[in-house]
Amino acid sequence: MTRVAAVDCGTNSIRLLVADCDPATGELTELDRRMTIVRLGQGVDRTGRLAPEALERTFAACREYAAVIKEHGAQRLRFVATSASRDAENRDEFVRGVLDILGVEPEVISGDQEAEFSFTGATRELAGRQDLTRPYLVVDIGGGSTEFVVGDSAVRAARSVDIGCVRMTERHLVREGVVTDPPAPEQIAAIRADIEAALDLAEETVPLREAHTLVGLAGSVTTISAIAQNLPAYDSSAIHHSRVSRTQVREITDRLLRSTHAERTTIGALHPGRVDVIAAGALILLALMERTDAQEVVVSEHDILDGIAWSVA
Repeated sequence: MTRVAAVDCGTNSIRLLVADCDPATGELTELDRRMTIVRLGQGVDRTGRLAPEALERTFAACREYAAVIKEHGAQRLRFVATSASRDAENRDEFVRGVLDILGVEPEVISGDQEAEFSFTGATRELAGRQDLTRPYLVVDIGGGSTEFVVGDSAVRAARSVDIGCVRMTERHLVREGVVTDPPAPEQIAAIRADIEAALDLAEETVPLREAHTLVGLAGSVTTISAIAQNLPAYDSSAIHHSRVSRTQVREITDRLLRSTHAERTTIGALHPGRVDVIAAGALILLALMERTDAQEVVVSEHDILDGIAWSVA
């Protein structure tokens, strides 16, 4: 048994998993899993740089995670950074800060590597399920990018494209520094056009329509599940492996697009850090389900973070 720590630093959030891994049995025993909204990708799509305040929020979370890792006595640590830090001109500042705090250099991985970790983390425990037909299409909707992966027991094809809930919000829903609430029809149409173009790009590599089971990962998808279940607060156990129909996703997306910021804050299961970006994330999921004619999405709480942990073990 190996005790490992995995950190996934994305555009919107940074997450930590400390777990015991048994390579012989394929079992992963979770000891601590936590998430902090840091919005590292704030403004990156527009400026090409990581903002000083975004870096400081991220470093504050890293200091908290360093204490947790030390407390649990993890033997190995891997820190993976994704879309925002791939795009930033000043990512060296980010690398130095993480190295100083956690003692490891963050690996700024490619979109293809991100997709493979997501697939491994999401599907490893689905192998014995008789009610889910392969191949799987795993979609990981992040803040800056979205990964599409098709595979059976291993990845067959993968593609990362530059659409994500933060990127789409900042690109199309922000006017004079403020998110439009609710968005105008032409703003929604502009997001949809970007999403459809990205799906076209993904389909050049990944046979999206050949998959039999759609598996959805990350905060936009898990939040949609929580809303569909009308959960009063976020409940990981209720969300993990829940199923949300396309009709529900469409209804929730329409509701989010019609609502104001104040109205979305009343949704108990919606994290405050997702209030202004959840509608764009929901649009990405809905467009994918319509493109592939998926009738439902299987929601997984296990994702790239679990894949990173297995790679360490």
